[in-house]
Amino acid sequence: MRVPLKWLSEYVACHWPAERIAERLTLAGIEVGAVERVGESWDGVDVGLVVDVQPHPNADRLRLVTVDIGSLTSTVVCGAPNVAVGQKVAFARVGAQLVDGHSGNLVTLKPAKIRGVLSEGMVCSEKELGLSDDHSATLELPSDAPMGMRLSDYLGDAILHLELTPNRPDLLSVIGVAREVAALCGSNLLPPQTVIESSDESIEELIKITIEDSEDCPRYCSTIVRGITLRPSPSWMQARLKACGIRPISNVVDITNFVMLEYGQPLHAFDFDAIAGREIVVRRARVDEMFRTLDDVERNLSPKVLMIADGERAIGIAGIMGGSNTEVSEKTSTVLLEAANFNQAVIRRGSSLLGLRTEASLRFDKGLHPDLALEAVQRATKLLADMCGGSAVGGVYDSYPLPVPLREIPLPSNEVKRLTGMEVTAEYIRSTLESLGFEVTASDEQATSYRVPYWRGDVTGSADLVEDVIRVLGYDNIPVGTPQFTIATVSVPADLWEFKARLRHLMVSAGFQELLTYSLCSRDRLALLFPDRLLPTEPLWIANPMTKDLEYLRTSLRASLLEVIARNLRREHSLVRIFELSRIYIPRGEELPDERETLCVMLCGSAHPVSWLHTEREMDFYDAKGIVEFVLTKCGVTASFCPGEETSLFPGRQADIVVDGKKIGVVGQIHPAVARAFEIDSEVFVIEIDAAELMVLSCDIIEYQPLSRFPSSERDVAIVVDENVQYAQVADIIADFGLVARALLFDVYVGEQVPAGKKSFAVRLVFQAPDRTLTDTEINDVLQKLLARLASAVGGVLRS
Repeated sequence: MRVPLKWLSEYVACHWPAERIAERLTLAGIEVGAVERVGESWDGVDVGLVVDVQPHPNADRLRLVTVDIGSLTSTVVCGAPNVAVGQKVAFARVGAQLVDGHSGNLVTLKPAKIRGVLSEGMVCSEKELGLSDDHSATLELPSDAPMGMRLSDYLGDAILHLELTPNRPDLLSVIGVAREVAALCGSNLLPPQTVIESSDESIEELIKITIEDSEDCPRYCSTIVRGITLRPSPSWMQARLKACGIRPISNVVDITNFVMLEYGQPLHAFDFDAIAGREIVVRRARVDEMFRTLDDVERNLSPKVLMIADGERAIGIAGIMGGSNTEVSEKTSTVLLEAANFNQAVIRRGSSLLGLRTEASLRFDKGLHPDLALEAVQRATKLLADMCGGSAVGGVYDSYPLPVPLREIPLPSNEVKRLTGMEVTAEYIRSTLESLGFEVTASDEQATSYRVPYWRGDVTGSADLVEDVIRVLGYDNIPVGTPQFTIATVSVPADLWEFKARLRHLMVSAGFQELLTYSLCSRDRLALLFPDRLLPTEPLWIANPMTKDLEYLRTSLRASLLEVIARNLRREHSLVRIFELSRIYIPRGEELPDERETLCVMLCGSAHPVSWLHTEREMDFYDAKGIVEFVLTKCGVTASFCPGEETSLFPGRQADIVVDGKKIGVVGQIHPAVARAFEIDSEVFVIEIDAAELMVLSCDIIEYQPLSRFPSSERDVAIVVDENVQYAQVADIIADFGLVARALLFDVYVGEQVPAGKKSFAVRLVFQAPDRTLTDTEINDVLQKLLARLASAVGGVLRS
């Protein structure tokens, strides 16, 4: 919706600049997408008076036009056919910025010789000023335009571009926006006059109106104006229409468009003498009925389309477009003016069916109140009588079978504070709502009842009244305070959001794709995660599930990811590396659930695709464990891996992720029975980590150490230990020796060469100091101490 500021100012005395109005409307919930400045580039263009017009000595189609702008009189070459002595025109001096009539680009006006005559200036058309694409004639200004005034001061304007929501059709009108501005700036709305001077003739004697179904057309208002003369509308009206993006046509059509923009009510003018039988019938279209609209297109209709007909044939598509058979023309002397209210669903359906969307249908399919029709038809009738030289027939034919009552809503005295926490006086609440058109019908200490104005169909309850009060007060004036509520989950540091983003980047850099699945699932789907189909914890059921598949809060992310893997495998996407970082919901009895931020990762398919360098290898447990180590290392966390006992994971191919004695996650292979339940035949590996716990343990800043510039030395040792000793225990002991820079396990042996119940770890130890070259004596001394520690801690001995 385009709202010119000059037009807006006719209905509200507001001295705010355009930017301030735009800001306050936006803060009141009425978004202004842009403020367009008309005339901003018109420096050097003034209002001029044509004092002389002479033929060009060397060209038949050109003339020499002398223009007086008060401080300067100049003669220029002009090719426009309409320029005449006594006209007020837009005169551009040399140096002015104008739109080139041929290229459309902005150019600087320079002196030019045209057919031997020097022309230093230009009489401008609308296109050269950027007002329209019309380049056929010069812009003729009203006769009272002040000569010498800058054109930007005379014609310049600011246009507000409103981006409206569908529930506010009242703002598809200049008066509707003016009402909001008046409330915001504390001014009064100045509505236009609609008092009609009419003849003694009664309209009921001239026309009959029949509505076949009041559901399709709740109200139909019409007036008749005789003795009109079709001609161009006044320049001020044309300027208003152009500023709103509507092309002027004639005074009759322009008035209907003007009132539609002014009030938001579409209207249509019929040539009264072309109406057969002096009857209007609102009915549905016949099957395969043909009808030619004003755009000269023959349309095939169906009973889904609502029509306006006379005694013999259809004469208009209701709420969308009129017909060519009753179009107003130069021969028209009597006009029947229609302002009706149509069913918004019927108009929307008909508009979609015909592929015909107009300014009228745009307003009707948002939903208009029947009361608007009467006000609009009276305003348009007055303009027709005043501007077209006609006289109105007495009365308004108003067919309104089932009047729609206005809604009344009680507003409890403490409702504003209850919903917003703000102390707003009763006087302010009442004055604000009254400025928006609400009317007090009853009031006492407990509540005040308000009658909702007909144009506010979006107001249905007391919360809507509170919203109107607060948005006029200004959402930016709501005091900022600490929310008062009970935190249901375990307290975690405030920067969890940033840490989750960091985790996402880590997983993506490791070659994984992120998923975002529903937080709701079915109970049966969760039960599939366990081979015995018995849930260890009953999930929370929601009261109003959308479907049976989305009725429980999930206690695990695994089911969602397994469904994605199954879907990919069915489409022969065998390599799957996915993750999701979302919440799971663990029930806590009568309390709210524990909402845990969980990272769930799944891997399936080839670890190394087929290549000439190596053979194909399927992913295994150690690929998944390597991903865990990658994430933990990047977070600055050192963890140990202990045997896990989850029934949903494969025994012997799972491990708990433990940091400082606390389990923060698990890694392992999905149990084959669980995988088959999700129709997966491949091996699937899963990683699950508590993101909040990991964040608490992680380092914000990882300290890096420079590489040593001194040489290293290697020693390979084979250490025999009991079969139940894990290498992680050995690695922890080796890590305690600072001169051991790295330790690499390159072989694990169990067999005849070691005693029964034993195994051998072959480890390559890399010795290196940051500040010197180590001697053999130093290395041997460290090695002996290391072997002694292994012997005492895990019973490790060198393999002979």
